[in-house]
Amino acid sequence: MSVAATTGDPRTGDPRAEPLDCCGGLNNVDYSKIDLAPMEELLKRINFQDSGFCIAVIAIVFNPLFWNVVARWEYRTRTLSRLFGGPHLACYCLGFVIILLNVYRSHSMTVAMRTHPRWEVMDQPVIFYTGIALMVLGTLMVVTSFLALGFTGTFLGDYFGILMDEKVTGFPFNLTENPMYWGSTANYLGLAFIGASPVGLILTAIVAFSYKVAIRFEGPFTEQIYQQRSQRRKHE
Repeated sequence: MSVAATTGDPRTGDPRAEPLDCCGGLNNVDYSKIDLAPMEELLKRINFQDSGFCIAVIAIVFNPLFWNVVARWEYRTRTLSRLFGGPHLACYCLGFVIILLNVYRSHSMTVAMRTHPRWEVMDQPVIFYTGIALMVLGTLMVVTSFLALGFTGTFLGDYFGILMDEKVTGFPFNLTENPMYWGSTANYLGLAFIGASPVGLILTAIVAFSYKVAIRFEGPFTEQIYQQRSQRRKHE
């Protein structure tokens, strides 16, 4: 698919229309004309050497790394299940630790937002109420995900051998594959909007990126667990 644009040939001065590939991705974008001023203004308001900011970044990156490493270790060794006398209690304990880590992450992000200046560009009623809407949506997605999966389904019970009977496809999983992660991200973005916080935007972007990486590791591994169960059932 292409469209005609009167660009001409700069080498010959020919003003005739040349077809530009509108589906050619970003190859047709003139990056020299992109206005980077808003991004520069945002970055000016962030102290990347601030201890609170650094702690928040570490907490954001550490959390999904921790639960993925521990859950895979448990899957391969069953050490936690033996230590706690069974997979259910072991899963509950890991889930409790994950909750505490997430609470600390939220606290560290809030502290970083408070210690950095507000951005007058974001300090507008429409952005404030958009933030409230995002937090309502995010909370709805997180809560309904938890209710649909249950505690063990939410906190990596698959890795403990606690498998669900069938895949959950109802709300909010009919909207996105990972509503818990994206609902949490929406909450942080809403908090940044409400506080007109530029550092909140950056931290939320890091949250989204860390979740995106986690999904790339968790998704295929979880599918592998259920495929192995299906193969075992076929041979029984």
